[in-house]
Amino acid sequence: MTLDANPFADRSSLPFELPDFSAIRAGHYQPAIEAGMAEQLVELAAIASNPEPPTVENVIDAWEASGQLLSRAALAFFTVKWADTTDELTAIDEAVAPLLAAHGDAIYLDRPLYDRVVALGDRVEAGEVGLDDQAAYWLERTRLRFERAGVQLGSGEQARLRDLNTTIAGLQSKFGRLALAGSNAAAVWVSDASELDGLTEAEIKAASELAVERGRPDAWLIEISNTSGQRPLDVLTDRGLRERIHRAATTRGLAGEFDTRAVLLELARLRAERAVLLGFANHADFVAADACAKSADAIWERLTGLVPAVVENVAAEAAELDTVLQRAEPGATLQPWDWQYLSELVRAERYSLDAGQLRPYLELEHVLRDGVFAAATGLYGITFHERTDLVPYNPEVRVFEVREADGTPVGLFLADFFTRGGKQGGAWMNNIVDQNHLLGQLPVVVNNSNLVKPPAGEPTLMTWDDVITLFHEFGHSLHGLLSDTRYRSQSGTETPRDFVEYPSQVNEMWSLDPALLGRYAVHVETGEALPSEWVETLIGSTLFQQGFKTAEYLSAALLDQVWHTTPLDELPADAEDVEAFEAAALEKVGLTLPLVPPRYRSTYFRHTFEGGYDAGYYAYIWSEVLDADTAAWIRATGGMTRENGERFRRRLLARGGSIDVMDAYRDYRGQDADLKHLLERRGLLR
Repeated sequence: MTLDANPFADRSSLPFELPDFSAIRAGHYQPAIEAGMAEQLVELAAIASNPEPPTVENVIDAWEASGQLLSRAALAFFTVKWADTTDELTAIDEAVAPLLAAHGDAIYLDRPLYDRVVALGDRVEAGEVGLDDQAAYWLERTRLRFERAGVQLGSGEQARLRDLNTTIAGLQSKFGRLALAGSNAAAVWVSDASELDGLTEAEIKAASELAVERGRPDAWLIEISNTSGQRPLDVLTDRGLRERIHRAATTRGLAGEFDTRAVLLELARLRAERAVLLGFANHADFVAADACAKSADAIWERLTGLVPAVVENVAAEAAELDTVLQRAEPGATLQPWDWQYLSELVRAERYSLDAGQLRPYLELEHVLRDGVFAAATGLYGITFHERTDLVPYNPEVRVFEVREADGTPVGLFLADFFTRGGKQGGAWMNNIVDQNHLLGQLPVVVNNSNLVKPPAGEPTLMTWDDVITLFHEFGHSLHGLLSDTRYRSQSGTETPRDFVEYPSQVNEMWSLDPALLGRYAVHVETGEALPSEWVETLIGSTLFQQGFKTAEYLSAALLDQVWHTTPLDELPADAEDVEAFEAAALEKVGLTLPLVPPRYRSTYFRHTFEGGYDAGYYAYIWSEVLDADTAAWIRATGGMTRENGERFRRRLLARGGSIDVMDAYRDYRGQDADLKHLLERRGLLR
């Protein structure tokens, strides 16, 4: 396959090998991905058939140098597909998803290639080849990956496994497309301006502009984000509109053109079948065995152990909210669409600080430069320099060059802040170029979020949750930017799923650092710093509504586990039974809480059914155990100091997945994590 005039044919000549997005067109992706897969199979076949004795250079280094064309094209494609999809990109995704799954099978079900890896291990054991820690871990992990992939199965079982992998990949892609389209279609129309009371003028204007774009200049349009909870529910005073938004959010995917039930059900069933074929009791055990948790039972024990305290806290919080509701509307029944709004009233009453008062102090540019970037500079000495000469994949994306204190280049950071119709919901980090010494590449990382873009010329005001999310996602970016590994497969966030959230969660702690907060939380119009009493109040309010927050997360995490621990013959066979299964799952774990829906219901649970966090949504709280312990230790040893930053950088972030991550954690921390710090943080210690 020729790639004449295809921008992916060679390594980019732009700084940091940033893809030349000014030249890339949608039609370039699929040919490059297909050619890249073919090229890599040839390169790996040469490794398998090499008659020379296996060495680090002719096995590990050669493998890691393979597939560069595929990597260039695929990393760029998925960056754009997630952030800026179109019908053409969607069609490409539909076409390449099963091809990429088949490509993985072609590699990890290749017995001669596996035998070559085993032969290198045999030479190491015999003392004929020496390995450093990174190469030794690569060899261990690669051999395990072959075996988990089914290389030792018989030919008939392998044929079925290939079919399953290809079908699962296609269904995951389909679920993502349906869920995104369903969220877009669920947007709520408003025809009476009085219903918008509580929104800022900028938010109302933005809703009007969205309506105009869709041909309704006489209306307003409120978009639906990917979670069950919706940001406008914090402030909208109109109870009827709050109900409409809540129902639109929580009934997505249950019917109509974008019904996801049949897809998610088939996915659950096929994953269950595949797990048994590979020798595991269920898909959750298959996932956990390759993570820090090691077993689904361990995950179940940790998650369900939190439930009683969470339920107790939710009941107390609901009683408090009902008291507030009765004062405003005697005889009314507390409903889930009331929770966020009433919580903000309680927060304002208890802490003399509400979301409306806080937002003018949380302007994006100040939070980014004087908060997120400033924390990274204070800890790691790195600095950020905007590069307007480099062309990103969308004009809204900003590009920053990251440098060491002495000016040495570190990498590129791309920031894509605003929601768009073709952008998946939520917030995330991904790589466009993986750091590695073997090929001499520096990292190029992207952060995406879904802030509502203000009208032209007006500032972007954030909620406190937006601020936390910005710090969190930048923590992932630091993991990628500060990586210092020989191999790209071990770079940065290439770690187990239940560890990858840990560094990003640690980075959240700096959002509440009093000195830093005083720098970035300044009034957008007056430049006045956030009042000191508000800072103390904000810090003191961290335990507020932890019952609700933990319950909505736990409900989703345990729902994910139930879908993936249930045996195949006990899973629903009909899409009409999905809601009943979900209800039974929540009842089983003791989280039947009508006032607190799961953060994601099954029909829009993209983390698990689009893939990536399937049977792995527990990772956030599993990682938070490490995070809470680390944060407590950092506070006890001086807080934001270069010494603390360098220790975290060199012993943990820099290592990526080049050694066992728990060994890296123990080396950094000096001991295993203490669960009590998480319980204290969430107000669950009794």
